[in-house]
Amino acid sequence: MCNLYNVSTNQDAIRALTKALDRLGNMPPTLDVYPDYPAPIVRNNGQERELAMVRWGMPSSKRALFEAASKRADKLRAKGKPVDFDELLRMEPDGGTTNIRNTASQHWRPWLGVGNRCLVPLTRFAEPDPLSKIEGGRTPNAWFAGGPDEPLMFFAGLWVPQWQGVRKMKEGWINTDLFAFLTTEPNGIVGPIHPKAMPVILRTEDEIEMWMRAPWDEAKALQRPLPDEQLMLLPTLSVETGGTARDQGMLI
Repeated sequence: MCNLYNVSTNQDAIRALTKALDRLGNMPPTLDVYPDYPAPIVRNNGQERELAMVRWGMPSSKRALFEAASKRADKLRAKGKPVDFDELLRMEPDGGTTNIRNTASQHWRPWLGVGNRCLVPLTRFAEPDPLSKIEGGRTPNAWFAGGPDEPLMFFAGLWVPQWQGVRKMKEGWINTDLFAFLTTEPNGIVGPIHPKAMPVILRTEDEIEMWMRAPWDEAKALQRPLPDEQLMLLPTLSVETGGTARDQGMLI
């Protein structure tokens, strides 16, 4: 599961490839993105294609939230406390779903159309490398990119406008836009590190236009591994070199 990626590019480069209107403001020159962080996406919004900041993590399924609320209710009842289950369910925190694999699920079906498609710019993405644990029990990240110069690429994503619910208890009820991206089986580069899945990555203008314009019956063909020759495992700097935590591939 990809839960960390980096964007080191500029808005001009994103606009040039996606032909999007820029409603982003100033984007930092480099940005590490973690779950529930705001991140730049290019989204279809009505008749426009726009570059905007959106929070990472699509809504979880009703079933998952129901099960989580039921467990909390059981714990409260075990302590002899009264339970208003409807209110408990309404306020159940939804941490969000960052990666979308089963696009045949009824949960994702309402958001597969062109109106909810988006592109998620990136220059590298990470997967934890359990075979390279270091002293102290920390698990380094393996970082992947489209080449040693880390060219701009895009995850194939979905977004939803004005979701209402609870992300974190301290925030309470919120209203916000959300996004996530698709995954698929891993290619030969990612598979040795993370054998379960890899993100769906788009690299060409034709792929970008197909994802953002084609009906789902056509666009779903893009949910496939990137060819091995279009992705590389980046070298990891040792701690002794004095590189940053991101350069060292550390979980931070």
